Amino acid sequence: MVTASGHQALAQEKLSIFTENYPPYNMSLSGSAFAHKEEDIAGLCSDVVKALMRKSKLDYRLKLRNWATGLSRAKTKPNHAIYCAARTEDREPYFHWVGPLANIDWTLYAKPGSTIKLNSLDDARKYRIGGYKDDVMSNYLIERGFNVSTMANDSLNPRRLVLDQIDLWVTDGLAGPYVASEEDITDLVSVLTFRSTPLYMAVNINSDPELINKLQATFKAMAESGEVEAMSKPYVQ
Repeated sequence: MVTASGHQALAQEKLSIFTENYPPYNMSLSGSAFAHKEEDIAGLCSDVVKALMRKSKLDYRLKLRNWATGLSRAKTKPNHAIYCAARTEDREPYFHWVGPLANIDWTLYAKPGSTIKLNSLDDARKYRIGGYKDDVMSNYLIERGFNVSTMANDSLNPRRLVLDQIDLWVTDGLAGPYVASEEDITDLVSVLTFRSTPLYMAVNINSDPELINKLQATFKAMAESGEVEAMSKPYVQ
């Protein structure tokens, strides 16, 4: 079907959406690093994206892959998107941004029972910090000369804390305790929250303009009605 303006109707423009396993924001219900069906993908941001797509009445497919794969496709292919993505300066030229879907609190955690005290981020320079490879929080600290050791699997970092292989772990204030609990590690000590970042659905910059406008208008209505905030409550209480 062709519209009067000569464009393909939005129904013909299927949006391919990618996410990663980063609970509780986005996750596969099986705990796997891959999921091929929408019903197997859950989480705070996933709930918002699914509602957004239903209300937008756009055709789409949703898959969970590793972050590097999804980000590469979203950056290079029109009508492809990825969530939840931090809106950083280096990513800005590649995407339209729909959101924010949620916010992450950049937090430094120590092992249970730790007596580490930080008055400022600069106080953390003397400590060994564990991080998630290519994550925006880890990269932020690395670029500023902190002693950061990253892992491709972030779920290894809570165990590294307990084993004294690292002194601190940089992660999100909501995701960190969740990941640690999956490894049967509880009572991590939140030492310092030093930044907050909104998370978005990043849609390829060369995507159909009508599709982008529809997504942004629909999200704005959801946010103004309080629906987006309401969806976050089960995850933060």
